[in-house]
Amino acid sequence: MVGIGPDDLDGILLSHEHSDHARGLEVFLRKHRVPVYATALTREALGVRCGSGVEWRLFRRGEEFQAGGMAVNSFAVPHDAVDPVGFVCGENGTRIGLATDFGHVTTLVRDGLRGVRALLVESNYDQRLLEADRRRPWSIKQRISSRHGHLSNVQSVQLVAELAGHGLEAVVFGHLSRDCNCPRAVAEAMTGCARNGLAVHVASQAEPTPWVEIV
Repeated sequence: MVGIGPDDLDGILLSHEHSDHARGLEVFLRKHRVPVYATALTREALGVRCGSGVEWRLFRRGEEFQAGGMAVNSFAVPHDAVDPVGFVCGENGTRIGLATDFGHVTTLVRDGLRGVRALLVESNYDQRLLEADRRRPWSIKQRISSRHGHLSNVQSVQLVAELAGHGLEAVVFGHLSRDCNCPRAVAEAMTGCARNGLAVHVASQAEPTPWVEIV
């Protein structure tokens, strides 16, 4: 993050156990004592990979808890992990949503994110680029595009369009595949989507995303 040091963190929200989200946790926690918020099943799935000195703060999916002075709500997302969740964090009436790694938009996802003013949402792949990709076998492509895989650009934009009518002011599209997506493809998917003042950002894998300020 821009301008924030590791020792300034009040906690780490862990959405699920997959390595691209938890791989660096053990190394990070060797130097920095930061509480890790996760469900019991996610902690169990990680096993000994995080060592024995982790300060776990366990929560049940769907319940509200406090982290760093903010109220945090979790909600279930459909992904091929043991207990994957998305988050909504709120303080002083302002709520932001964090939702990555899910294969389709459920009623729980819509309800969980309705009313957020800012949203980080996955926009993992472009359907045409995924189909044309030569590096991934067909089985992996099927897993990515399945209902428990990842969200496409079209699906992400449809969700954003729904939430735009409920107070959404800014969106960051993230978790873009290096091979099967690009900012231009996300922009094309946004064509025809009524923005109504919505600030749109596309996160990069190569550099930090600038601060998104909600006034």
